[in-house]
Amino acid sequence: MTEYKGTREAFAAALLDMAEEHPDIVMVSSDSVKAMRAVPFADKYPDRYLECGIAEQGAVDAAAGIASCGLTPFVGTYCGFLTMRACEQMRTFVGYTNLPVKFVGVNAGLLGGEREGVTHQFYEDLAIVSAFPNYSIFTPADPEQCYEAVKAAYETPGPVYVRAGSGREVDVYPKGAPFAKSGITVHREYGSDAVLFSNGFVLDRVIKAADLLHEQGVDVTAADINILYGKDPSEILKTMAISDQLFTVEDHNINGGLGSYISRLATENKPAFVTRIALTTYGESGPAKELADAYGYAPEDIAKKVREKIRK
Repeated sequence: MTEYKGTREAFAAALLDMAEEHPDIVMVSSDSVKAMRAVPFADKYPDRYLECGIAEQGAVDAAAGIASCGLTPFVGTYCGFLTMRACEQMRTFVGYTNLPVKFVGVNAGLLGGEREGVTHQFYEDLAIVSAFPNYSIFTPADPEQCYEAVKAAYETPGPVYVRAGSGREVDVYPKGAPFAKSGITVHREYGSDAVLFSNGFVLDRVIKAADLLHEQGVDVTAADINILYGKDPSEILKTMAISDQLFTVEDHNINGGLGSYISRLATENKPAFVTRIALTTYGESGPAKELADAYGYAPEDIAKKVREKIRK
């Protein structure tokens, strides 16, 4: 297995490892091979690497053509450049045709904006892709899960969007932990006062918040949602049934992501109070930890909000 650290490296490692076994895998780059840490793949498989330059729309179109010929292209670049700049192409030429193009978008969320700030922070991507029929949406929380998510994307029929980070993610899962096909992994089971759902790169903070609440006499269940808007939410619904006090915490805009998904499931299956903790403004530049704390993702702030919002 190729070694890796952050989620970008995890993508590149998974691609390189799978390519040995699956000759149909191709990488399509929009001047993003270095950003995706995939130079080793391009060097080892030059005939399976397509460089399109800074032309995300053309890269998605090229990937659609490649997929229509029976190959499995992975398109990797900054997630906003995919979901915004190539939005129409992802919708019409991949989603509508239900082609097996696999997208990996990096620098998702607020926490990737250490240098570039708002132009390279993307917290609208899930809302955009969730509007496309036929897409599977994977939201791995750390490098281990990103490696497994990329492998799962190859095995999943149709188009897949994998949300990856900037390399500043905190490790939560042990090595080799599978990417849950049920869409959920429960990390804390203290009790039923509330259920805390997280996805992506704030999972470690949600787990710490659950621990803090337990120390303060509030016993919650904390879970990671790694597949959004999946076809079978039955396991998620089982965890939702633990309490009628549900909280969602995500490094994404408050609309269109995890909070919207859990709210929909509650409305359609078992009414509950849903409190969404997410972004309501644009971000700014700064180190990941300081940004997360400043925008309300400190474990202490999450725990405080849960205590304040629980309805007796």
